[in-house]
Amino acid sequence: MSTSILPLLLDRVRPLVQEAEAFYLNNEDTPIEFENNRLKSLQTKASQGIALRVRVNDRIGFASSTDVNRLDDLIDAAIQTATIGEAATFDFAQGNGVSPEPNPSFEPPRVDQLVTIGEKLVEGLRAYNPEILVSVDFHIRSVAKALATTGGTFTSSQRQVVSCTLGGNLVQGEDFLQAYDFEVVREGEPDYEAILHKVIQKYRWAETLTTIESGAMPVLFTPRAVATVLGGLFDTILSGQSIAQQASPLAGKEGQKLFDDRLTISEDPTIGVSACKFDDEGTPTQDKTFIDRGVVQGFYWDKKWAARAGRNSTGNGFRGGLSRPSPDTCNLCFAPGSTPYADLLRQIKNGLVVDQVLGAGQSNQLAGEFSINLELGYKVVDGEIVGRVKNTMVASSIFEAFERLVDLSSDRELVGGNSLIPGILFDRLGVASKS
Repeated sequence: MSTSILPLLLDRVRPLVQEAEAFYLNNEDTPIEFENNRLKSLQTKASQGIALRVRVNDRIGFASSTDVNRLDDLIDAAIQTATIGEAATFDFAQGNGVSPEPNPSFEPPRVDQLVTIGEKLVEGLRAYNPEILVSVDFHIRSVAKALATTGGTFTSSQRQVVSCTLGGNLVQGEDFLQAYDFEVVREGEPDYEAILHKVIQKYRWAETLTTIESGAMPVLFTPRAVATVLGGLFDTILSGQSIAQQASPLAGKEGQKLFDDRLTISEDPTIGVSACKFDDEGTPTQDKTFIDRGVVQGFYWDKKWAARAGRNSTGNGFRGGLSRPSPDTCNLCFAPGSTPYADLLRQIKNGLVVDQVLGAGQSNQLAGEFSINLELGYKVVDGEIVGRVKNTMVASSIFEAFERLVDLSSDRELVGGNSLIPGILFDRLGVASKS
């Protein structure tokens, strides 16, 4: 469908506009859900649609539809919105030719296989503690995209993703404990046994409920906590949109050393579940370094915000479904440090491990600040985890935190399938706790 409908759409719209860009999306998702130790639901959801951007009288019009049989209505809607659309400051992709990516040969697991795996995960976690109410979520996703422009560009891609989330709720009196782990894999399957092992380990560390004093102390972020808290902050302030709007604290700071020289952040569009050769505007993706040994090198851009700032797109124009493109990354990669994660933990005399946080947690992302409430965190004494803490918050800014950097771990995890992240130890961050 994708390879045939887009040229047809462009043939119809070409005489009516200066230029046009058509984007096709087909998304199929099969979720398999266990809740409270039992299979709850399984079903397949499928959707497809087209988004159309046009340039008419040097203004941009946009429309989208999930009905791929009403192309004329889609064209009319896009042209009408151009009358009130923003001024066109960029061209749609020109002259890349036909550049389809090869279709994957991976065959995802069958639903019945995942149901069996889910039952074993439930049994495995309850074998550790039968009082845990276990939840397991699988998703089998197939995503097909295609983009074509009147400038002669055509790209297409397809990916298959399998994810597994294992978690549990343990209620003991007024104490409520939730621990979970997950993995997202493209053209492969998660390591189900490793996920089970990690969740059981979290519960073991959390068996003892302890307290921690408020104050400044060493804080170790697990790779997942780094991705959630610090990765989310950097993703926001490195966006070309926040730079063009002068909303990022990094605006105007290219070439300046703002962080410890052990901090290097980059993007590698060849790894992870979102790996791609072209973005959703037909711009080739590329390796890029945003921060190199503490020095701000650059940012990521889509066509719109790059044009507003007098820059070029870096191949980071991506869409959430059938929306307009906006700046986003395929992934964030933090360079590793020189110390194994286990050794970072052993260095802590009296401190805290941050593992799971409630929500995104950031208090003021555009200022580079974070204030996070711990969903799951551990007290460390003499290099050993001695128990779980409750009602605890960690607050700082990325600028102050990296002035207190001890090291990044030499081992990294591909968190969520799209962030290659080490653990990070800071020697002093502000911790507030209600004992």
